Amino acid sequence: VEGNTITQARQAGIRAIESTGLTVAGNDIADCGNGGVLVWRWSAGEDGTIVSGNRIARIGAEDGGTGENGNGVNVFRAHGVIVSGNHISDCAFTAVRANAANNVQIAGNTCLRSGEVAIFSEFGFSGALIANNIIERAANGISVANFDHGGRLAVVANNIVRDLVTEGPYPTDDQGFGVGISVEADVAVSGNVIDGAPRFGLVLGWGPYLRDVSASGNVIRDAAVGIAVSVVEGAGAAMISDNLISGADRGAIVGMRWSEPASGDLALSGAEDFPNVTVSRNRA
Repeated sequence: VEGNTITQARQAGIRAIESTGLTVAGNDIADCGNGGVLVWRWSAGEDGTIVSGNRIARIGAEDGGTGENGNGVNVFRAHGVIVSGNHISDCAFTAVRANAANNVQIAGNTCLRSGEVAIFSEFGFSGALIANNIIERAANGISVANFDHGGRLAVVANNIVRDLVTEGPYPTDDQGFGVGISVEADVAVSGNVIDGAPRFGLVLGWGPYLRDVSASGNVIRDAAVGIAVSVVEGAGAAMISDNLISGADRGAIVGMRWSEPASGDLALSGAEDFPNVTVSRNRA
């Protein structure tokens, strides 16, 4: 599906269901009611669709909800999908949203002014590569979530996340908006640059939903808290090393009990009080 101009679709610009080897490339999709490109399967399975080089703009959420509508590219239950090199702007919710999608690659996209999370890998997925994207003026930058539903295994690397905002499309939850990157289970977070996160630069885990996360080599500027890491009972291991954190006026690295601080600045001292967290060689 190549080279088309699609505007003002009541539901979605392109909806692909139960695909095999589909390519969606070089299309111009704008002003659609609920979605830009939807890659769905009725039951989870291998799909292999490639969504590349499209320009997607002004996608609404006319039918409401908390994320099922309002996405530039939405991958649902489809495994092995590649979403790359797209320019996606002004979506009511998310530029690229992958739900229960294994082995998804989300790479090299430009995501501007997303109303909720710019790039989202959520619910029962295993395997997500989120790399080399540019995100600007989203409510939240990147979220790899739902370990409570089996969501795990990701690399989040070499992204630019900047100038986040604190207002979203629904009343805020405890974590709030204005978060650069948040992850939960079996994730390497490296080489990202986060510039301007009103709440947290990085969030590692939420309550007990934290396991085997490494955050290294990231640059975080002008975040209220540079890195927030869960230290509640039952939280798993987190290694925080070799990050550069500047302008974090509420702490460079802070242990959290859900939304409440449970430590001082661990970049300075006190990390030994939390056996699940290793903090080393950070500059704050």
